[in-house]
Amino acid sequence: MDLHLKIWRQKNYQSEGKLVNYDLKDLNPHMSFLEMLDTLNEKLILQGDEPVEFDHDCREGICGQCGVMINGLAHGPLEHTTTCQLHLRSFKDGDTIVIEPFRALAFPVKKDLKIDRSAFDRIISSGGFVSVNTGQAPDATAIAITHQTAEEAFDSAACIGCGACVATCKNASAALFTSAKISHMVLLPQGKEERSERVINMVKQMDAEHFGHCSNTEACEIECPQGISVLNIARMNFEYGRALFLRKNIF
Repeated sequence: MDLHLKIWRQKNYQSEGKLVNYDLKDLNPHMSFLEMLDTLNEKLILQGDEPVEFDHDCREGICGQCGVMINGLAHGPLEHTTTCQLHLRSFKDGDTIVIEPFRALAFPVKKDLKIDRSAFDRIISSGGFVSVNTGQAPDATAIAITHQTAEEAFDSAACIGCGACVATCKNASAALFTSAKISHMVLLPQGKEERSERVINMVKQMDAEHFGHCSNTEACEIECPQGISVLNIARMNFEYGRALFLRKNIF
């Protein structure tokens, strides 16, 4: 199949970027989207041109590094699919595909399609921890947890931190990401000791990173490759209000 690509090229965060046209012919429709970009880069290198920078790592939909905007959609046209799991068979022969980086003030472009997601790391490090005693791992049945609680915590923990929620939100909000990280900790007994301090610190850091506010459009859940529920945002808001109430009454 033949494809016409319009790819965002940008030297760094300070420089202006633009869409550049590329044509690829005789592509195998069973190629992954990233393999198509690899093919383009091989062509550019052979021509003596600079290859397109893009993030990738595991290419198994686990690491969350590969996200780009494809024809205006985070990760492309398929639901619950990361960019690396997207294949060319999802497009038609002769299609024009516009490829851009995830856009948000908190995600500065490092080069071309490659962005800086370190804001997410700082949110996690601000409060994503638990107090545990050193020594042998406790028996799996030592702390009783209901099946429903375990499933809800696992669903929240499934967030891979790709940033699609931020990129698709009209406010560039990180509420879904932050709430998922808060939720899976607060649902489990091991995370309840620091629950108040954690939610206050993580929300504070989220705001400090210049993410926008959530306006409940739920676009984040729709575009999330893991299908993380917006109910996590409601839980985060509850936990934040609870923490402020307790702090006010304690101090």
